[in-house]
Amino acid sequence: MNFFKESGAHRIAACLFAALFFATTRADGSHPFIKQSAVYEAKDDGYFSHRIPALLVTSKGTLLAFCEARSGSASDSAPTNLVLRRSLDNGKTWTAAQEMAHFPGFTVGNPTPVEDRKTGVIWLLMTANPAGVTEREIDEASPKGARTVWVTHSSDDGLHWSSAREITSSTKKSDWTWYATGPGNGIQLTDGRLVIPCDHKVAGTHDYYSHVIYSDDDGKTWKIGGSAGPETNESAVVQLADGSLLLNMRSYAGKHQRAIALSHDGGLTWGTVRLDPVLIEPVCQASMVRYTLASETGKNRLLFSNPADTVHRDQMTVRLSYDEGKTWPVSRLIYAGPSAYSSLAVLRDGTIGLLYERGTANAYGEIEFAHFNLRWLTHGTDHLKAK
Repeated sequence: MNFFKESGAHRIAACLFAALFFATTRADGSHPFIKQSAVYEAKDDGYFSHRIPALLVTSKGTLLAFCEARSGSASDSAPTNLVLRRSLDNGKTWTAAQEMAHFPGFTVGNPTPVEDRKTGVIWLLMTANPAGVTEREIDEASPKGARTVWVTHSSDDGLHWSSAREITSSTKKSDWTWYATGPGNGIQLTDGRLVIPCDHKVAGTHDYYSHVIYSDDDGKTWKIGGSAGPETNESAVVQLADGSLLLNMRSYAGKHQRAIALSHDGGLTWGTVRLDPVLIEPVCQASMVRYTLASETGKNRLLFSNPADTVHRDQMTVRLSYDEGKTWPVSRLIYAGPSAYSSLAVLRDGTIGLLYERGTANAYGEIEFAHFNLRWLTHGTDHLKAK
C-alpha cells in the first residue's frame, strides 16, 4: 500500500541543536498580542470536514499545519486524506492545501510530526484502516480490516514527501487492536532519540493504554517503548530539564482530569499514573510542549492546551508551568465557544502558535490558528528577554 508519491527532494543541510531554541534568544515583542484566523474551514476543497490538527515549526521557521480531510461525513471512519498547508510568515498567510496521503477507500489520520535536529528531516507518523471500519470493529478484530502504522518524511522543509512505508510490525504488538499515533507532535530527546506518543487497546480487555514509539537511528527504524495505563489514551510528551520524560494523557478514569506519568529511561518504561486536578478535561485530546529551558533563558517553561471544561468541549485554554508541570499557575482563555483538539508550537521569534478546532454550533466548524506572545499569555507579568 502506498499513500504518497515519491519526491525528488534532496536532504537539507544538517541543523544545529541550538536551532530548536533559537526562539528563546529573541525578545517576543514589547506589547501583548493575540491574533486568530482560520487555516481550514470544514468544507474546504469539497471535503465534508477537516479535523485533528497538528502543528510543527521547522528549524527554518516554516509553519506546517497538518490535519485530516474527511469525505462524505465527519465520522472517524469516513474516507480520509491527510492534508498540509505551509506558512512562511508566522501564520499571516498559508499555501493552498496539498494532499499528502490519498488512498481510495481508506481512512488515514492521526498526523504526528517531528523534526530531527541533526539531519533536518521532518518525520510524519500516522495510522490507517479501510474506510467504514469503526473503532469497535477494529477492537473486535473484525475481518473487514485492521489498524496499521505508517511513516513518511520530508527533506526540504515540508515541500515534498517520500512514499509512505508501513512500520506496523515493529510498532504494534500482536494482541493490540485499536491504535493511534498522537495526534499532535513528537519530540527529539537531547541524545537524539525521536519519540512519538501513541495509544492502543489490548484484545479482549477493551482498555486503552498510552504508549510511545521511538527511533534511535534518525527515523530509519521504529520500536515500541513503554505503556502507561489502563484508562489512558491520546497523549503528549515532553522532556524535562532533568532528562526524564513527562507523558500527559487523556483519561477514562471518570474524574475529568488529565493523567500523567514519568519515565526515567527515555520512554522505555513509565511510572505510576496519577491525575492532575488542575488540568480538567471533558475527555478530549490535549497538547503539551516545551517553551523554554532555564539553561537557555533563565526559566523552565512548559505550555499546555485543551478545552478546559469538565462536561463540554469548549473553553479552549492555554496554561503555563514554571516547575516542569508540577503546577500550572498561569492560564489564558483562547476561545470560550465549542472547541476540541489542539496543537501547540513555539515560533522562531519566541511567540506561540496554537492550531485548534473550533466552531459555533459545534467544535468542528474550522481549524483556527491563534498566534500570541508570552506577555499576552501571562497578562504582562512575563516575557522573553533578548540575549
